[in-house]
Amino acid sequence: MKLSSSLEADWSTPQQPIPQTISQGTVEYKRAGMALFLLGFASFSLIYCVQPLLPNLSQSFHIAPSASALALSLTTGFLAMSIVLSSAFSQTLGRKGLMFFSMLLASILNVVCAVSPSWHVLMVSRSLEGFVLGGVPAVAMAWIAEEISPKNLSKTMGLYIAGTAFGGMMGRVGMGILTEFFSWRISMAILGGICLFCAFGFLKLLPNSRNFIAQQGLSFKFHLHAWYVHLSHTRLLKIYGIGFLLTSVFVTLFNYVTFRLFAAPYHLSQTQISLIFLSYSLGIISSSIAGHIADRIGKKQVMILGFLCMLLGVLLTLSASLFLIILGIGCVTTGFFIAHAIASSRVGELATSNKGHATSLYLLFYYLGSSIVGAYGGNIWQSHGWNGIVILNIFLILIALIVIFSIKPLRSPSVTH
Repeated sequence: MKLSSSLEADWSTPQQPIPQTISQGTVEYKRAGMALFLLGFASFSLIYCVQPLLPNLSQSFHIAPSASALALSLTTGFLAMSIVLSSAFSQTLGRKGLMFFSMLLASILNVVCAVSPSWHVLMVSRSLEGFVLGGVPAVAMAWIAEEISPKNLSKTMGLYIAGTAFGGMMGRVGMGILTEFFSWRISMAILGGICLFCAFGFLKLLPNSRNFIAQQGLSFKFHLHAWYVHLSHTRLLKIYGIGFLLTSVFVTLFNYVTFRLFAAPYHLSQTQISLIFLSYSLGIISSSIAGHIADRIGKKQVMILGFLCMLLGVLLTLSASLFLIILGIGCVTTGFFIAHAIASSRVGELATSNKGHATSLYLLFYYLGSSIVGAYGGNIWQSHGWNGIVILNIFLILIALIVIFSIKPLRSPSVTH
């Protein structure tokens, strides 16, 4: 593989854009789909691989559950900040190259995490890992919005998010199973190696940008204006709020259900708990079909359906029955990926230019929800137990439904610049 030639089109001087998009049924579309799936898998398995390990980290480093949650919250927090910067740099440097090097560095940093001698070193490594991974989500969504035919936009975004679902699932399930046979350190190193191969597969498969227009130099005034315009757009701002609430519910529930199932009366093993994360397979299916459902009943209705499914799932986890708890987790997962697939594709439709800036803001709010509420949930768990987690999530879901109902009809004009 010639690395320099693969990146040449994205890192060279600006060229005139070719007004041609990639449509379903072509070889390029299939290659793009596989590349985006690998991208989603690698980035999200690296982000969430520590989630089933929180009890292990708590024991290994002798820290409280709320402190162990920082292994994920710091990653998503730095990821949120980096996403905004990455969208600006990608306007100058190019989409494909930035995504590749982000995957490459994050994979290496995951191996560094595996050999961290102390909790503080691990936290620094996880923070850096989140920061470099900021070059993936917003840029990937911008690439899809720019290069994929509008009629296939929702389906393609669903495929990318299916990859993120698969990555999130395998990061959690794989780590749980591996730690049953190896230490959590060896498990993290193995995952880093797998994602390193995914990075080079992505580089080989993803078509070069056709419709990307590079900006000369880093004009902070230009970027600030672009972000300001998007934040001034009422419907986009509401979609950003929906992204914040989505991960607030999802990550908080998954962070602390592991502690609940480790404790009495369940006393589940690491492998048994990790297998519950196979519910992510429902996310792979639901995110892939969300676009098809939206074509029939409308995007707004599908987002409402997604949050109602999450609400049902949260309520089911109140049961003492392990079966109903697992069923509830499955409902939350299904609803989350349905709503996320539609909300993220809606950002690309509403923002007719500077799409990288628009998607970076969506993901900024999205990961801030994971970081802020995910960490705060530790205090709720320690003071009020699982009932407190459920009440918090119900409150957040109800706010999200109010926001969705307040969105004006989606046939209204899109934002222009």
